[in-house]
Amino acid sequence: MDIDALQGWIGREEVAEDEASLVLLKRLAALLDLDPARIERGAPMPEGWHVALFGPLARQSGLGPDGHAARGEFLPPIPLPRRMFAGRRTWFQAPIPIGAEVRRVSRIAAITPKQGRSGAMIFVTVRHGILCDGRECVVEEQDLVYRAAPEPGAPPAPEPMPPAIPAAALRADFTPDTRLLFRYSAVTNNGHRIHYDADYAREVEGYPALVVNGGITTTLLTELAKQQLGAPIASITTRAGRPLFVDRTATFAAHREAAGGVRLWALDDRGRLAFECLAEAA
Repeated sequence: MDIDALQGWIGREEVAEDEASLVLLKRLAALLDLDPARIERGAPMPEGWHVALFGPLARQSGLGPDGHAARGEFLPPIPLPRRMFAGRRTWFQAPIPIGAEVRRVSRIAAITPKQGRSGAMIFVTVRHGILCDGRECVVEEQDLVYRAAPEPGAPPAPEPMPPAIPAAALRADFTPDTRLLFRYSAVTNNGHRIHYDADYAREVEGYPALVVNGGITTTLLTELAKQQLGAPIASITTRAGRPLFVDRTATFAAHREAAGGVRLWALDDRGRLAFECLAEAA
């Protein structure tokens, strides 16, 4: 693997145009079990709902075997087959009016090889800036991780220590089903097969079941953070630890920090940490 050659992709940019579509955001509201009729043109788009914008527009002939756009266009041609969301850091700098035209400038910020418990990994950090009326309204750094295919018969990686969640934290169960995964993939135009093709998820990428989109979990945790803060969010940091799977009950937890922010967790059906977030109020 020529890491030096991959470093040449740092700084590469991609520009996309979109609209904060009223219809699209109504569909996201319905997915989140909110009243779509309350989503009105010209109102500020709720924080975190930018995930519905800028769905990938790769032509059907330009898709790779996993359903993503083929590597080597914007994202570097990393020679590891499995790609997952690893985390993001989002800053909400100004509201985006629903219905407004928006522009996103994406840049490869870092390419970092690491050795994890399950083998070689490469992290790619992409910096997105979403502009409206010439002003940068949302800034997001996303971390993608590429991993090798699982080796048959390989021993499982050692389990990390469970998170120390305060006893006073609010807790709620979450059981994702195939309807939720399908609707989220439709809203975001996400073709990654691990979210809808169970045979592919099991036989090719080695997962026990369909994988819950990291964006679903992040969006739901962001909505929970808003409820706990009772105020607009200025920033939220998300770190993904392990995937959640369809039809397996996860647990969300939220706790107000002494400094005023909210720390949030998503635990899988065995109580292991899947996601951890920290949200700060505006």
